Amino acid sequence: MNIVIVEDDIFLREELQNILQKEGYSVESISSFDTPLEAIIACKPGLVLLDLNLPNLSGFQICRHLKSKGIGPILVLTARNQIRDELHALELGADDFLTKPCHPKRLLARIKKLQQLYAKMPVLLKSGMFQLDLKTHELYVAEQSLLLSENESTMMKVLMQAAPSIVKKEQLFYELWGSSAYVDQNILQVNMTRLRKTLAKIEMAHHIKTIRGVGYQLAGHDS
Repeated sequence: MNIVIVEDDIFLREELQNILQKEGYSVESISSFDTPLEAIIACKPGLVLLDLNLPNLSGFQICRHLKSKGIGPILVLTARNQIRDELHALELGADDFLTKPCHPKRLLARIKKLQQLYAKMPVLLKSGMFQLDLKTHELYVAEQSLLLSENESTMMKVLMQAAPSIVKKEQLFYELWGSSAYVDQNILQVNMTRLRKTLAKIEMAHHIKTIRGVGYQLAGHDS
């Protein structure tokens, strides 16, 4: 599991990173808070350890946005110990709430519990009329469903997370193959054509728009 730490206190951030790495977790930390949402999503978190008192965007705002993109679980770790803060975080989709200072064993136990809970749950990403199960690659639209290939699922996930914004070709190359350096440029178009053909089975191919010279967009619905 890749744990992403969202904490602006550098000393606590490093302490948390050391605790988690000693337990064998892959850990990444957000150290710049200019564009925290993009930074968190780029890390592909298996779990987000989230403070509430952050510069620019609050932890509440980050929590709401991440959950709307199907990202989780989210464990809030904060110095704010008012019941209203805990209830508000849980209402926005946080999966657990701990106050600082927190004993490392308590933190690790809560992380392990969330890990076990999420392992048994479908992970649904919702965007407009679309729902994508990130584990099984099944796409649901109203009463209809499709089983996508792994590449189709990856492309659909990126488009849904960004909707209604445009996804650049470079981002899709990165998500699919890690880089565009050694990949035939036409392969992305081939894969997008396959996704459109699959969506055509339920008359949804027209929702993927080509933005010439830039990338693709999931359009025609509320995101």
